Amino acid sequence: PAGLPDSLRDAAAQVAPCWLGLPLATGNGIIGALVVMEKSASPCYTERDQELLQFVSTQIATAIDRKRLHSQLLHMAQHDALTGLPNRMLLLDRLDTALARARRNIHGFSLLYVDLDKFKPINDLHGHETGDKLLQEVAKRISQCVRDTDTVARIGGDEFVVLLDRACLIGDAELVAEKIRAELCNEICIRDLQLFITPSIGIAVYPEHGGTAQQLLKYADDAMYQMKKKGQRAST
Repeated sequence: PAGLPDSLRDAAAQVAPCWLGLPLATGNGIIGALVVMEKSASPCYTERDQELLQFVSTQIATAIDRKRLHSQLLHMAQHDALTGLPNRMLLLDRLDTALARARRNIHGFSLLYVDLDKFKPINDLHGHETGDKLLQEVAKRISQCVRDTDTVARIGGDEFVVLLDRACLIGDAELVAEKIRAELCNEICIRDLQLFITPSIGIAVYPEHGGTAQQLLKYADDAMYQMKKKGQRAST
């Protein structure tokens, strides 16, 4: 219209967008929304369009929910429920990957087998809840001693395995083992309890101590038991 400022006249000439949106609803609640837009001077979406969008949004929500469930189940299958660390299955998978990479690139890596020497008496005396919290703190402390590219796994009870990727010398692994030992020997406070544990740590290095996952794990396990026996003799 005549007399309107240029800015208002330009705005009036623009076509307002027409929006249509529906929530992405699952059995666990709303996870998002599906929204479409079209520029039109009049309502542009029919009831049939709304029905089609409802169908599409239902399919998308179902697919996302199924994908999330699959990821949760996979995580549960590969991780320890108490500590959240990788379990034996995931450790073996990563160990196989490390072996393949080491053979291809001709480099080594190390395994640390960690066992807690005084865990059972603490668990028996103070109960399983205290024992569980102790294991969670141990998992946290071990994880803080290694790199993000390394793997810390709980393979059962009070036994942990650390895969040091690209740590190919026995000296490298010994330095990490000493760091873990120092961390675990420090006082652990759980509620009003002051707890002390000591770890026995065995080391295996590829390829010196084995060429397969089972050989390396057995060597590290045997080395850990030798360390445990030495500790028991020293304390008597």
